[in-house]
Amino acid sequence: MTRRDRLGKGLGALLGEYMDPEVEPSEISKLPVKMIVPNPVQPRRVFTEEELSDLAGSIRENGLLQPLVVRPAPGSSDRFELIAGERRLRAVTGLGWEKVPVVVRDASDDTLLVLALVENLQRSALNPMEEAEAYAALGDQYGMSQAEIATAVGKDRSTVANLVRLLKLPPSVRKLVESGSLSMGHARALLSVTEPMRAAELARTAAKEGWSVREVERRAKSLGALARPSKTKAVDPTLQALQDSIRDRFSTRVAIKQGRGGKGSIEVKYHGPDDFERIFEMMMGKSVSEIVE
Repeated sequence: MTRRDRLGKGLGALLGEYMDPEVEPSEISKLPVKMIVPNPVQPRRVFTEEELSDLAGSIRENGLLQPLVVRPAPGSSDRFELIAGERRLRAVTGLGWEKVPVVVRDASDDTLLVLALVENLQRSALNPMEEAEAYAALGDQYGMSQAEIATAVGKDRSTVANLVRLLKLPPSVRKLVESGSLSMGHARALLSVTEPMRAAELARTAAKEGWSVREVERRAKSLGALARPSKTKAVDPTLQALQDSIRDRFSTRVAIKQGRGGKGSIEVKYHGPDDFERIFEMMMGKSVSEIVE
């Protein structure tokens, strides 16, 4: 069976083939926790202490009701890569378990990401940015079309397309979405703001003020109406990259100005006392109050 045939069978087939909870007792074995390594293409990066604590409490009370699913790690005789069960593995590790029940499955590299993605979508929601990055990886690394991805994970093609578009947002905006400070609806509204610095400023204010999606849409539309093409002189690409890096670090407008003789200045904009204190603390590693007291 080819990769496309296997991935194209859809959500139910993938779960049935690799993550079937109705396994035979003879298929379950126990492995030392230290022999299991995380899924190298795990799409989920955010695991809150609260959810892991709740899961650990449940496992402590009721035991591990479903074994982990692993595969032999390529090139190793004593390591196994996790396919499904990252949260469970973290929870039992926190509980100090030395061994854990597992089911060993054969899974090739080109199916590992989609299996991890499906498992997360089924059992623990990814944030929009994690989901978008996983879909993009399926397209970039495995050559899957958005229609094929949608079939594999049981989503509409338009849903996949809209999520992947979020990767066009500036890094600082993506972090706000990833942390839950902004929703996917907010993020989609911000896509219409083509100037990264304006989008970042609008996103930061929206998160701070608790704006609704409709309010962000209105503000984004106003910014679009005000935008006008302008003629600017060419900027040195290295200087521009450095300026963009500082801008992304502090989530605000930055200007590097070069003068004669290698002299110049770096201007970091702030938008009020709170924003000044935020940027000052990022620069100094101390709050304003710690310095002036």
